[in-house]
Amino acid sequence: MASIAGTAQARGSAAELTLRGVLLGGLITLLFTAANVYLGLKVGLTFATSIPAAVISMAILRGFKDSTIWENNIVQTVASAAGTLAAIIFVLPGLVMVGWWQGFPYWTTAAITGTGGILGVLFSVPLRRALVVDTPLPYPEGKAAAEVLRVGSGSREGAAESAKGLSVLVWNALASAGFAILTQMRLVAGEAAVWFRAGSGATGISGGLSFALLGVGHLVGLSVGMAMFLGLVVGWWVLLPILTAQMPMPGSPEVWANSVFGANVRFFGAGVIGVAAVWTLLRIAGPVIGGIRSAMAASRARHSGEALAIEEQDLPIAIVFFGSLAMLVPIAILLWSLVTGGPLAGSEVVLIAGALLFVVVIGLLIAAVCGYMAGLIGASNSPVSGIGILSVVAAALMLVGLFGRDQDPDTTAALVAYALIVTGIVFGVATVSNDNLQDLKTGQLVGATPWKQQVALVFGVIFGSLVIPPVLDLLNTAFGFAGAPNAGPNALPAPQAALISALAKGVLGGDLNWAMIGWGALAGVGFVILDEVLGLLGKLRLPPLGVGIGIYLPMVAILPVVVGSVIGWFYERWASRRADPEFASRMGVLTATGLIVGESLWGVTFAGIVAASGSDSPIAIVGEDFAGPALVGGTILFVAMVWGLYRRTRTLVLSD
Repeated sequence: MASIAGTAQARGSAAELTLRGVLLGGLITLLFTAANVYLGLKVGLTFATSIPAAVISMAILRGFKDSTIWENNIVQTVASAAGTLAAIIFVLPGLVMVGWWQGFPYWTTAAITGTGGILGVLFSVPLRRALVVDTPLPYPEGKAAAEVLRVGSGSREGAAESAKGLSVLVWNALASAGFAILTQMRLVAGEAAVWFRAGSGATGISGGLSFALLGVGHLVGLSVGMAMFLGLVVGWWVLLPILTAQMPMPGSPEVWANSVFGANVRFFGAGVIGVAAVWTLLRIAGPVIGGIRSAMAASRARHSGEALAIEEQDLPIAIVFFGSLAMLVPIAILLWSLVTGGPLAGSEVVLIAGALLFVVVIGLLIAAVCGYMAGLIGASNSPVSGIGILSVVAAALMLVGLFGRDQDPDTTAALVAYALIVTGIVFGVATVSNDNLQDLKTGQLVGATPWKQQVALVFGVIFGSLVIPPVLDLLNTAFGFAGAPNAGPNALPAPQAALISALAKGVLGGDLNWAMIGWGALAGVGFVILDEVLGLLGKLRLPPLGVGIGIYLPMVAILPVVVGSVIGWFYERWASRRADPEFASRMGVLTATGLIVGESLWGVTFAGIVAASGSDSPIAIVGEDFAGPALVGGTILFVAMVWGLYRRTRTLVLSD
C-alpha cells in the first residue's frame, strides 16, 4: 500500500480530475451538506464528510475499470469541502435571530458562503508546504481518509494486506454504526453522565458513548489527548465549581453547571484559544513564509519550462494572488448592496474598505490557524466556532472604532447585522481552510496532484454554497430558530449562531463578558509557557490550542477523545514490538478509521430520517423510563465492543 504514493509520477494519464468525479462529488454534496446543516442547527455539531464520501465513491466507481485512487480522492475532496462549508450555519442564522432577515435570500446567502469559501481555498494554497509537507502534525482525518482510499484500491487489486485492512475497516464501521443505531432506538444511552454538587458549587463527569470520537482520539495521539484533558480539568473541575458557587441557581446540578459553562467557561476557553492562536501564528510564521517562497520558486520554475514533480504542482502563486484580489470585487458589490439605502447609507466607502481589509488580514490569519488546528486534532473536532467568536468580536470592535457605541437603535441593529455578514465571509475562509489542508494531506499520502485537488475544492465550495441557502430557508420556515421573532415551539436551538449574534450585540452595546475572555487570555500565556518548558525538558508536550479546545468544548465531546488517545497509545506501544510495526500501526489507524466511518455514515442516514419524519426520535422504541437500563447496559456494551474490536485487529496482525 505504501507504494501507491511512490507511483504518482509514473502513473501517466490515469484518471484524476474528471467530470465524472466532480459530478459524483456534487451529488454526494447534496446529501452531506443538507445533513450537516440540520444537525448543526439541532445540536451544534457537524461531522467531517471526507471519509464517508471516500467510502461511497469507491463503492460507486468500482464499476468503472478506469477509475483510480486519485479519482476517488477528487470525489471526497469535492464532497468534504461542501460538507464543511455547512458550518456557515454557526453565523448566518444570527441574522434571523436579531430580526434583520426574515428568511435567507438565496443569492445573498450563496454569495456570503461562496466568496468566503473560495478565499479559504486560495489563502491556504501557500500554506500546504508549511502545514502539510514540512510538518509533524498528525492530520488524523486526512490520514484516515488516505487509509480508506488505499485499502479500497489495494482490495481491488487483491492484495492480502489490503484484504485484512478492508476487513478491519468494514467490521469496525458496522459495529460503530450498529451502536449508533441502538442509541437512536434508545436501547442504549448516547452518553454516560453524573452531575453533582461540589461544595457550594456544581460540576459533573460526562462522556459520549461515541465510537467516532474514540477513533479520533486514537488518531490525534497522546500529546493532544493529554492537552485536551488538562483543559477539561481546568474548565470543568476547577473553574466550574468556583463559578457555580458564585452564581447559585435553582434546579438540578446538570442545568446549573451547563448554564454557567455556556455563559462563562466557554468565554474563558475562547480567551485561551485566542492567545494560543496568536502564538501558533508566531511559531509557524517562518514555515509559512518559506512555503510562500517555495510556491514562488515553483512558479518561476514552471515559467522557465522546468518540469515539476506532481507533488510540487500547486496552483500557480500568480493565480492565487490575483484570484484573491478578484474575489474582493464581488464581496465589495455584495456589501454595497446590503449597506446602501439603509440606516448605514452614506458610510458605504468606509464600511466596505474596512471590511475588505478585515477579510484579507483576519482571513489570512484564520486560514493559518484553522489549518494548524485541523492538522492537530482533525477538522471534526477543531473549534471553528471558537474562531468565529474571536472573529465576530474583532469585526464588532472594528465597527465600534469607526462609529462608536452611541447610535440610535436602527443604526445599532444595522451595525450588528453588518458585523455578522462580514464574520460570515471570514467564517467561510475558516471552515474551508480548516478542511482543505486535511484533504491535501490525504492527497499527499496517496500521491495526488495538489493543483487538481485545489480546483476540486473550489468546485466543492460552489456546490455547497448553492445547496445551503434553500436548506436553511426550508428549516427556518418549518421550525424557526430559538430566540428569533415568531419562533415556533419546535424551533432549532442553533447554539453557536445564538452566541455569535449575542456577542455582536454585546460588543456594539458594551456589555460583553470581557472579564472571562481576559482571564482566559492570561491563562493561555501560562499554557504556552508550560508547553515550551516541557519541550525544553524533553517531556510530553501539551499544545496550548489543545488545552483551549479542552476548556471550550463540552466534556461529553472531549472525554471520549481523551480515552481514545490513551487506547491508541497502548496500541501503538504494542504495534512497535511486532515483526512488521508499520503494518501493525496501519491496522490500528484503520481500526480507528472504521469507528469514524460507521458512525458518520449512520449520522447522514439518520439526519435524512429525521428530516423526512419531522420527529426528533423517529426510530425510538422505548421511552424515558428505560433510561437507567440503557445507561448501564450501553456503557457495558460500549466497553465490551471496544475491547473486542481492538482484540480482533491484534489477532489479524498476528495471523499469517
